[in-house]
This record gives sequence, structure tokens and C-alpha cells, in this order.
Amino acid sequence: MASITKEFLSGSTNGRPIKVVATATAGTTLHTAASGVLSKDEVTIYFSNTDTVERSVTVEFGGVTAPDDHLRFLVPPGETILGVPGIPINNGLVVKAFAAAANVVTASGYVNRIS
Repeated sequence: MASITKEFLSGSTNGRPIKVVATATAGTTLHTAASGVLSKDEVTIYFSNTDTVERSVTVEFGGVTAPDDHLRFLVPPGETILGVPGIPINNGLVVKAFAAAANVVTASGYVNRIS
């Protein structure tokens, strides 16, 4: 039977939001999946925009090729939105993000590690 544990995003310190510093690829690292194929990380990430204008965010799943590896969306000013809705990854895949402006978007979330 599978076991599930809730984990912080690996790019976070003690579960704190991760400031998205990058404004282009390769983005700021948010999470690195467990190595191997026996475990899966179900990744959920919320993005908050502390700026006064809407900001675009691009999330990269293991690569930099648009559109194959990218999720793109807009975050309204002063809002928090669900950007990554529980997408399963494994085998050390790295999730990164970049935004239209540095230091105004943060990423918060968790991983359900299924093994």
C-alpha cells in the first residue's frame, strides 16, 4: 500500500514563501522531485503578487522549452492564485519559475510524496 507524506517545497526554508528572483529562463528553483521512479511528488504551488500591477509567471517543469515544459499564467496585483494544481513529478525533475519582474512574486506550496 502506498504511503503519502506532506513535504515542504525543497526550495523553501521551513515552508516559507520562495521569492521568484529570475525574470527569464532558467528560473528560480522551487522544488526538486525525489530521485528515481518509485516515488512521486504531487506538487501544489500558489503564487502571490505583491506588486501594484499584474505580473506574468512561467513555471518550468524540468526544461526550458516552451510550450512543452512551461505553464504560463497571470497573477493579479495583490492576489494569490493556484498556479500548479497537484501535478505529479518524479526522477529528480526540477520545477523552476520566473516572473515579469524580479522580487515581487512569491511561491508557496507543498508536495504530497507518494511512495
